Amino acid sequence: MFWLLILASYIIGSVPTALIVGKLVFGVDIRDHGSKNPGATNTLRVLGKKSAIFVLIIDLAKGSLAAYLPIYFHLDAEPLYFGLAAVVGHCFPIFAGFKGGKAIATTAGALLIANIYLLVIAYVAFFLVIFLTKYVFIGSITVGISMLVYSLMSSKLEFELIFTLFSLFLIYLHRSNIRNFILGIEPKINDKKLINDRIPPKNSSF
Repeated sequence: MFWLLILASYIIGSVPTALIVGKLVFGVDIRDHGSKNPGATNTLRVLGKKSAIFVLIIDLAKGSLAAYLPIYFHLDAEPLYFGLAAVVGHCFPIFAGFKGGKAIATTAGALLIANIYLLVIAYVAFFLVIFLTKYVFIGSITVGISMLVYSLMSSKLEFELIFTLFSLFLIYLHRSNIRNFILGIEPKINDKKLINDRIPPKNSSF
């Protein structure tokens, strides 16, 4: 049952929300526009606020649903494992050629079920770092680092190895942002030029 639910979690995470919205509503592959990342942040950049909110909610739900599976089936297993399986699915989706998002929304959904205190700590750090630096990718990497620090400081949470690997995973996912930052071409969240990446929808609903 454990591995069956892990597989189910990966499949849930593999639903490419931003890709579906881009193709159905806008007639584009979001992976060809903006930062080319099929996640909520690039959805906001390319498809607008309504689309981004929809993508964010569904991507959050993917993580939450996966983390809830062991609870629903009364499996004696840590919900975080299943949430992280959904995160892997989100980042490397079987339904989208293994080219997915960068984990942040789906991770938040998983933590909502698995550990609400860790969710608050990680995402307060996420938004604070973005506010201070104006770079989303730095805030995203901070999510993993804050989870690791919390685990090291807490006597009740023993996920140091998992969160170390997760932090390295986030750095790997954001390697293009890091390269662009070093080259001085990574846009800040308040860069007015980002509006040039906006694509009009095929209809007025989004």
